[in-house]
Amino acid sequence: MKTKNSIVALGLMALMMVSAVAVSAAEYEVDASHSAVGFQVKHLTISKVKGSFGDVAGKFSFTEGKPDSWQAEATVQITSVDTGNQKRDDHLRSEDFFDVAKFPVMTFKSTRVEMKDDSEGTMYGELTMHGVTRPVEFDLEYNGSVKDPWGNERAGFSVTGKIKRKEWGLTYNAAIESGGVVIGEDVKISLEIEGIKAK
Repeated sequence: MKTKNSIVALGLMALMMVSAVAVSAAEYEVDASHSAVGFQVKHLTISKVKGSFGDVAGKFSFTEGKPDSWQAEATVQITSVDTGNQKRDDHLRSEDFFDVAKFPVMTFKSTRVEMKDDSEGTMYGELTMHGVTRPVEFDLEYNGSVKDPWGNERAGFSVTGKIKRKEWGLTYNAAIESGGVVIGEDVKISLEIEGIKAK
């Protein structure tokens, strides 16, 4: 005969199992052909240079309306950097900047998501670049979910934020005669992410 305590314990276990199922999130693979990772940095204090990384892979867990269960991770191949200028891109790959021979990839892994409404919030995580891992936080916008003409469930997000490159050991610079430096320290980051739900 089951005691009152054992019945209570079984009830709690059942509740925990139901809760675990309730907060589980669907898995999505990042569709690289419909996603983009971009950045922007000031040059000579008067203009802005934009660039992107063409080789990105990742996945995220997502169920609409349940941000406590959302998770994301991504890997970017640094060699795919593209600013529209081959000489500058080669310099960015060199030891002065990313040093791709030693640090070929950049990774991001989320730690939590906090939404202030149904579409906007903040994603917290850890960014690893140039051999350094630091916490970051980005503005997150949920753009919606849809079924494409081929029957795939898709979800889209926009992510924006700003980091200081020196905090990841990217310190290369030079002073200019009028004051200031050639390359700004702040780097604006923008991501457009579209994912396909795993079947």
